[in-house]
Amino acid sequence: MNRLAPRLVEGLAVAAALLGSQDGSAQSVRRSHQSLDWTPTADGGERPLADLDDWRRRRNDILEQMQTVMGPLPAPASPVPLDPHVVEEVVEESFIRRKVTYHADSATATVAAWLLLPRDAAHAPQKFPAVLCLHQTVPEGKDEPAGLAGQPSLHYGRELAERGFVTLAPDYPSLGEHQHDFAGDDYQSGSMKAIYDNIRAIDYLQSLPQVDGRRIGAIGHSLGGHNAIFTAVLEPRLRAVVSSCGFTTFHKYYGGDLTGWSGPRYMPLIAERYGCDPDQMPFDFPELIAALAPRPFLAVAPLGDHNFEVSGVREVMAAARPIYELHNAANRLQALYPDAGHDFPLECRRAAYEFLEKSLSAPPPP
Repeated sequence: MNRLAPRLVEGLAVAAALLGSQDGSAQSVRRSHQSLDWTPTADGGERPLADLDDWRRRRNDILEQMQTVMGPLPAPASPVPLDPHVVEEVVEESFIRRKVTYHADSATATVAAWLLLPRDAAHAPQKFPAVLCLHQTVPEGKDEPAGLAGQPSLHYGRELAERGFVTLAPDYPSLGEHQHDFAGDDYQSGSMKAIYDNIRAIDYLQSLPQVDGRRIGAIGHSLGGHNAIFTAVLEPRLRAVVSSCGFTTFHKYYGGDLTGWSGPRYMPLIAERYGCDPDQMPFDFPELIAALAPRPFLAVAPLGDHNFEVSGVREVMAAARPIYELHNAANRLQALYPDAGHDFPLECRRAAYEFLEKSLSAPPPP
């Protein structure tokens, strides 16, 4: 087996120290879910993490704990047929914009999305990489990343299409045109509903003749930033992820008050079962980012972001780095810390697009 090098063990120890905690049971919970230097044992205990086999065991445990809060990931034997339709089409200077609809989990309800195709995609001999573009919490939903509404700094779906990507910007449940009754569905959380919608969006992208289905990434801001992370943790077809203003440790989110995470659009069990208390949470973002390894991940964390406190982002990245090193992929874990507020500045967007171009430049190995 590959054993952890001494430098890697030291890195895990440093990460654990950065995530330090107080005395008693709170310390045990925080260590378990903010530190990455242990793996579960068959008897329900813990032992030090030593190699990739140990990490795979820990990663499986992270996915299980994540689903205790979000509910189980749907795995139907026969998914509902997508039955996609083009509702409208507009030809722009460098791309074609289509409003499309498709079914996700119901034959009676559809998801609406903007599909942006490079102008030469219809006739080019090669297939194009694609990016799932997830929007923030705005009533306009998908219109913002598509460049039709909202902040120009969040028109990343349009800007990526202008650079030669196929982009798909769907509505999040309850936003844009996606009317949804969270209380009446079969999901335990809005987060899991959104994850499954995104999985079906990837199915749709892979069905397109213009798309290289092995080269799909995700990008998002705020709600879209953590929506991209949640989806990629459970969906291995996402090859690379960019998250702008999308996360911090639960203890650094508004001083540890997780009320904002507990609404129907997110995870109601955070309030109902865990009392909005980060000490009681069975997972945290250091685990989620580490669970993406060895896939490329870029965090954009502005110094003045009051939603997702930047020191918590630094803690997450420090904790996840030894796991990327364990995969010999430390250069695939990157972060930018611009002097800005809750935004996606131009220089960071350019860096993000270059990151995606590099990460999706070639098919993955078999």
